[in-house]
Amino acid sequence: MTGTAAGGPLSGVRVVELAGIGPGPFAAMLLADLGADVVRVDRPGGPGLHIAPSRDVTNRNKRSVTADLKTEDGRRAVLDLAARADVLIEGYRPGVAERLGVGPGACLARNPRLVYGRMTGWGQDGPLADTAGHDIAYIAVTGALGLSGPADGPPAFPANLLGDFGGGALYLVVGVLAALHHARAGGAGQVVDAAIVDGTAHLTALIHGMLAAGAWQDRREANFFDGGSPFYGTYETADGGHMAVGALEQRFYVQFMELLGLPETAPAREDPARWGELRAAIAARFRERTRAEWTAVFDGSDACVAPVLSLREAPGHPHLAARGTFVEHEGLTQPAPAPRFSETPGSVRRPPARPGADTAEVARDWDVPGLDSLRKGPHR
Repeated sequence: MTGTAAGGPLSGVRVVELAGIGPGPFAAMLLADLGADVVRVDRPGGPGLHIAPSRDVTNRNKRSVTADLKTEDGRRAVLDLAARADVLIEGYRPGVAERLGVGPGACLARNPRLVYGRMTGWGQDGPLADTAGHDIAYIAVTGALGLSGPADGPPAFPANLLGDFGGGALYLVVGVLAALHHARAGGAGQVVDAAIVDGTAHLTALIHGMLAAGAWQDRREANFFDGGSPFYGTYETADGGHMAVGALEQRFYVQFMELLGLPETAPAREDPARWGELRAAIAARFRERTRAEWTAVFDGSDACVAPVLSLREAPGHPHLAARGTFVEHEGLTQPAPAPRFSETPGSVRRPPARPGADTAEVARDWDVPGLDSLRKGPHR
């Protein structure tokens, strides 16, 4: 199947992705899931992520060509692709794309309506723009990392979901789609500067509002939904598993306490001085049964309680299985495309692209003859 046969609301949109790792490839995957024809330009020697290309889900629904941007032929090929594209995504440090000859100036000169998306941690300017960094540092300086974890211990970080993918990739996609709408409405192409620090800070907007209103304390485990309240948190079960409790609203809390078997302790909710007592009672009760047993107790209720599942367990959850939240494609279990569309559904159409495997096909479909001469070495 060629990229031009894609379904989804972005069918017909052409995207060039200059290969990187992390949020850039994820953003391009999301565009591809929505139907865009995404061509990933891999460097000779393969990707920087040390897993087999056939298992890198972030490269599904894409096609790959190989080009060495340090050569004149490689630069020319990328500029030829950019001339035929609607969007280009790169995740280099500031100034690197310009030094390679494929920066915004060169690409927009070839295609004035191109949306040029830039994915960085610190942004294109500022004192730290030229320094290295990773997700944990970006979310640290925005205040987001300090929101999670025990009051008497270090902050807890959620892998690289909050920064790289939440504050980075998703904001790049929002920016690219907004700029694409502008260009297709008759405007000019433009550069989208998606910095993880900017996006992550933006994600904390509600909490900043609560802080300004005096409804949020600027410390961990001191608020309703940061682990401070005993009715919003996680509890260990008899078999070492955990249950997640989110019974914030009164009506949900009442049902939670009834199903838990502690209705006589429910009034402690209204007295923060008794929250320690309430937390201990809830914890002791959860330790009396296994995770599976508690899951059955709360199943179908409005108590806002759920089992904490592992990545391997999640696809088997009855609700997720019924919705098809995870799919299997060519033997690889993976999250299904999201969100969902009633008229133009996305799908997993192609397995993860192997570096350079689609060079001839893209050269034909995009009418870039010079690409085919750049193929190097066997595909893995």
